Amino acid sequence: MDKFFFISILGLLIVAHGVTGNMAFDSIAMLEKLETFDIGEVDDTELSKVVPSWTSGRGGKVLVNVDSFGAVGDGVSDDTQAFENAWNTACTTPKSVFLVPPGRHYLVNATRFKGPCADRLVIQIDGTIVAPDEPKNWDPNLPRLWLYFSKLNGVLFQGNGVIDGSGSKWWASSCKKNKSNPCRGAPTALTIDSSSAVKIKGLTIQNSQQMHFVISHSDSVRVSDVLVSAPEDSPNTDGIHITGSTNVALQDCKIGTGDDCVSIVNSSSNIKMKRIFCGPGHGISIGSLGKDNSTGMVTKVVLDTAFLRETTNGLRIKTWQGGHGYVRGVLFENVAMENVANPIIIDQFYCDSPKTCQNQTSAVEISEITYRNIRGTTKSSKAMKFACSDTVPCSNIVLSNINLEKDGTEETYCNSAQGFGYGVVHPSADCLSSHAKNSNVIDQMKISELFETSTEDIIHTEL
Repeated sequence: MDKFFFISILGLLIVAHGVTGNMAFDSIAMLEKLETFDIGEVDDTELSKVVPSWTSGRGGKVLVNVDSFGAVGDGVSDDTQAFENAWNTACTTPKSVFLVPPGRHYLVNATRFKGPCADRLVIQIDGTIVAPDEPKNWDPNLPRLWLYFSKLNGVLFQGNGVIDGSGSKWWASSCKKNKSNPCRGAPTALTIDSSSAVKIKGLTIQNSQQMHFVISHSDSVRVSDVLVSAPEDSPNTDGIHITGSTNVALQDCKIGTGDDCVSIVNSSSNIKMKRIFCGPGHGISIGSLGKDNSTGMVTKVVLDTAFLRETTNGLRIKTWQGGHGYVRGVLFENVAMENVANPIIIDQFYCDSPKTCQNQTSAVEISEITYRNIRGTTKSSKAMKFACSDTVPCSNIVLSNINLEKDGTEETYCNSAQGFGYGVVHPSADCLSSHAKNSNVIDQMKISELFETSTEDIIHTEL
């Protein structure tokens, strides 16, 4: 948006009176702030100064091949010790390449790969790493981990290889598949924890026992051209899960699982996503936050260009009653959907529990949320749903150029949600409250006329 346009809008708001004017003023200021945060193409100039690169030629690199440390790669022999020994050598050797060569299947048990490591380490995965498939034989000391990398700085993960969690028996024993089963956690296939300046490119992560790829307590992480895949009915198999992390960019990723394609939770900020394909799965989610009266904070999240197909949710923010904290400064734009249930949803009454959740007055505050250029088809009549807390209403929700269609029955549901729409908004979001108390407020039609909206069709390229 150009500066003259913002000056025009802000001038109109300054002369307006009432709560609606104040709310619109805040919303436009929020939009301007997010415009400067727009993802564009991920700029790796600074990151490239600390993250190494490597192709098939050694280029001055020290090659550390897991086969040289006794790995068999037949998918049956236990190659865990060989991987650990190779890691210890690679991690302590400057300019090394930890190589998992192509054409073989390496059976590896739950393992911690710890840093810090020597400068400019490359982790080149071209073969398949496969997990043991029997839950009862899993290491009881690492119940939630499989391949766990921690305390890395300036490291590149890349390759055409596969990380396969062999999760089918884990899914069958889940309480979500069979209520007679005990509810328990399961391992995450790949975890990057307490790390910085990390790039992950080109890998396939599939059939995880539970979450596929977790980025935890890390800064400056770039993920591109990653494929995440699991059956639609696999429980709790989130694709990419971001927690306690900052400055994370996901680009050109294709994700289809049995849970959220992307989930962003506590203490995460500056999260950028561009060209994300999602489906099947539960959509792209912020949350859940606030469970068990906890505090959750997520801010500055941008999704620019995505395609969601046959997902149970589209763009979702979910929080539990009784929580604290906030979600603010979120922009979802240029998203196409095909047969998505709940395309746009904010749910402050989220309750993923076998027991009924009690009503509570405190809630995670949700504000400054913008949806722009969102189009497609909805499976449910409630194409947009803003189910917000009566005591902590959602505020500054902005809708622009929305067109979600079903069969003429599509509608918008609101509870304690404040905001406004401009341009084309279908179905109508008139239920968004402005709490206006007099007639001397901004005419929403004038706002619609002043905003420049895009009417071009979203162009989607299969990833």
